[in-house]
Amino acid sequence: MTMFILAAVLVIIILLVLFLSIYPVFGGKPGEQTLARMKQSPHYAKGKFVNTLPSAMSMSLRENLALLMEFARGNKEAKPERALAVEPIDAHSLRETEGTSADVRAKVTWFGHSALMLELDGKRLLLDPMLGRSPSPVPWIGGRRFSNDLPIEIEELPAIDAVLLSHDHYDHLDYGSIKRLKDKVGRFFVPLGVAAHLERWGVAPDRIEEFNWWEEAVWEGIRLACTPARHFSGRGITGRNGTLWCSWVLHGQSARIFFSGDSGYGPHFRQIGDKFGPFDLTLMECGQYDERWAAIHMLPEESVQAHQDVNGEVMIPIHWGAFRLALHDWRDPVERVIKKAKEQSIKIATPRIGEPVQIGTGIYPTNEWWRSY
Repeated sequence: MTMFILAAVLVIIILLVLFLSIYPVFGGKPGEQTLARMKQSPHYAKGKFVNTLPSAMSMSLRENLALLMEFARGNKEAKPERALAVEPIDAHSLRETEGTSADVRAKVTWFGHSALMLELDGKRLLLDPMLGRSPSPVPWIGGRRFSNDLPIEIEELPAIDAVLLSHDHYDHLDYGSIKRLKDKVGRFFVPLGVAAHLERWGVAPDRIEEFNWWEEAVWEGIRLACTPARHFSGRGITGRNGTLWCSWVLHGQSARIFFSGDSGYGPHFRQIGDKFGPFDLTLMECGQYDERWAAIHMLPEESVQAHQDVNGEVMIPIHWGAFRLALHDWRDPVERVIKKAKEQSIKIATPRIGEPVQIGTGIYPTNEWWRSY
């Protein structure tokens, strides 16, 4: 009987190893050139990237079990009672704006969570375009998106000049979305190590550029800077922190944008503001938080402070409104951001999913649409 159990365990382990190595969703491993760059990074030690501040989720076994029980019990307010409506995007109108001059006002459209389309200086960019149904390696068993539809289907999108990724977690880098997008994207800008995932999924290496923190490039007249975040990375059971995570600065002629990616609060926001601020608009994560993991996901009040630290004029709260990845009520992130912003006289824009926001007009959507759900 003992031999039978050992043999069964061995078979399970072999099948698991094969699954992890064959299943493409888990992505690829960095090649020699990228590994050489990683080893030269001051943020890389003992085969892993590290934060500038200690950021471990140091929870005991008892606390982890309690957390699992909380998720199992659920929270009836953790997701909307009915599917969120989205503002549809007209594919024809997008094609009409292709190749527009750089002096046209910049525009951003939120797709829910941290996925955004930015139209800047006549270029169309996607930020963390997770456009799948579930942030899971096995989508058919993961939690569903709060909306039944996207503002526009991937196949209807016109050519995308560039995609920027902040890190490789499933709710930001989605295998299915990249497979459907890759042939209409000109360039991919990613943090160190993430290119391996894209290459395994069929993106040509010469269309990908990898960045370490504080590295910059000028692309089509737009200044891009890969800036720090306080988070972590990883897609499989092993390999945690094997790729870098980041935020992004985009300086165009028509607007200056800061995209936070995922991050706990820290002094890096002030450093980014000192070096690259001010910003016309910040896209600042504010959801999927918990006091127990505040080191890697800001609380909403900290998101407002981070916006002030980078010297932003207007903030759009992101990383909410699409998926349940924490225990808080689904409306709490934006409600807490608005409350704190009012106390600090901070301008907050709250577009519906799919509602375009022109940057620099002084007029921004403030309708509290989520209260009707």
